[in-house]
Amino acid sequence: MTAGLPVLLRLALRRDRIMLPVWLYALVASVAGTAVSLRQLYPSQGSRDNLALSVNANASLRALYGPLYDTHSLGALTSWRMLAIGPVMIALLSQLLVTRHTRAEEESGRLELVAAGAVDRRAPLTAALITAGSAGLAIAAAVLALLLGLGQDAAGSLAFALVFPAVGLLFAGLTAVTAQVTQTARAANGLAGAALGAAFLLRAVGDAAGSGGPSWIGWLSPLSWAARVRPYGGDHWWALGLLLAAAGVEIAAAYLLLARRDLGGGLLPQRPGPATAGAELGRPLGLAWRLQRAALRAWAAGLIVFGFVLGGVSKGLRQLINDTPETAQILARLGGTTGAVDSYLSTCMTFLAMAVAVYAVQTVLRLREEETGGRAEPVLATAVGRLSWAGGHLLYPLLGTVVLLEAGALAMGLGTGAVLGDTGGWIGRLLAAGLVQAPAVWLFAAAGTALFGLRPQWTTGVWGLLGLLLLISFLGPTLNAGHWLLDLSPFTHVPRLPGGALHAAPLLWLSLLSGLLAAAGLLGLRRRDLG
Repeated sequence: MTAGLPVLLRLALRRDRIMLPVWLYALVASVAGTAVSLRQLYPSQGSRDNLALSVNANASLRALYGPLYDTHSLGALTSWRMLAIGPVMIALLSQLLVTRHTRAEEESGRLELVAAGAVDRRAPLTAALITAGSAGLAIAAAVLALLLGLGQDAAGSLAFALVFPAVGLLFAGLTAVTAQVTQTARAANGLAGAALGAAFLLRAVGDAAGSGGPSWIGWLSPLSWAARVRPYGGDHWWALGLLLAAAGVEIAAAYLLLARRDLGGGLLPQRPGPATAGAELGRPLGLAWRLQRAALRAWAAGLIVFGFVLGGVSKGLRQLINDTPETAQILARLGGTTGAVDSYLSTCMTFLAMAVAVYAVQTVLRLREEETGGRAEPVLATAVGRLSWAGGHLLYPLLGTVVLLEAGALAMGLGTGAVLGDTGGWIGRLLAAGLVQAPAVWLFAAAGTALFGLRPQWTTGVWGLLGLLLLISFLGPTLNAGHWLLDLSPFTHVPRLPGGALHAAPLLWLSLLSGLLAAAGLLGLRRRDLG
């Protein structure tokens, strides 16, 4: 297992030298921003107690954030708020790392070349797991230092910090298993992502049920185990042990499966395709649809569920604001300008657009994957031109993002109408709110297109740009950042609907800038060598 491991581990860390610091900064900054904003919003014990009463008495708020167990310290509030999203973020990071260094390498053929040397077959998987585990420990160390610097209890801070590597290792082990049973990186990520989505849903259902319903459902989710660590509110170390034990079982299963399959193959049989290709695959647009449709459908399903849940929480938000008016202050900075519910829904639409921006970047990067994987060259060797080939793929970040925004907005309108009434009115307002987010999302896709055409070796750098601007959009308003910093994010310039005024000028400028960047990328694609 150790033959070749040090070299592969150094290689993995070198390849991730940009991505890992960005994720580390994002997670630690999220914890810091959450702590600062909560200290401003709930400075007194009375306001914190009112918050706990409102959250624990409202099923929709428990589904979104989980129950609030303790209010006697800033650390307790911070851990409650971050354990709703932090474990999901570290789980995503772990999944990406393991897939990137195992199944993706195997799919590209590079792992076969590596295995031809003096390298143990288990070394690549071991290097990927160590990389994921090291990332979790680095985040834990930074979070622990931050909380101790804020004067929080050492035991509670340690318990909270250790949740990150424990959850990360568990989902790293899960992804290691999916990488053995599938033959493509996309399929491995898809299975692991579906498991993460199911875990989030089970956690939400279990927390919403509370003591008066089937709360046992939450125990089926490892994300619920993470919340039951209860930092600063009991410090249940056994819950951390449960996470680590499950991770150990998954990792052991991954090694067993690795020993029972051929290199390049998977345990799940591949479905044979038709003997002859359909007529639509003879055109660039048809080929692009065949390659992009699975991702579009999966994103649409996830955003529909996400939008409906966010809309359903709106009634609980009104109660929360009535009981704790401090919450309205931060919502006014994040969202619209008229009414607490409008502010909340405007904020939700911004978060929805941020998620769609990830899809937009993902679809643009498919062009680079096709090029580096050697699949673009046979297509372009025919009568298909470069612009036609690229245009077929770019149709999805252009129109597919609109479909996703409207699907999420429609679901949000249905959820809001179900709890507040006037379903038709809410649907119409939120569909408009989703549509105005499209130019901001297009800008990220255009930036990726420009890098792909002009500097293809830098194409993946668009992830760093996306992460930085999303971090500004997410944390900037809660930290009262200056306008010069907030203006760097395209989402700052989008009209705050529902509730705000509709201004066409920023939408036109964002669309024009996106068009110029995309045109520059396509022009560069025509002039450069492939590969």
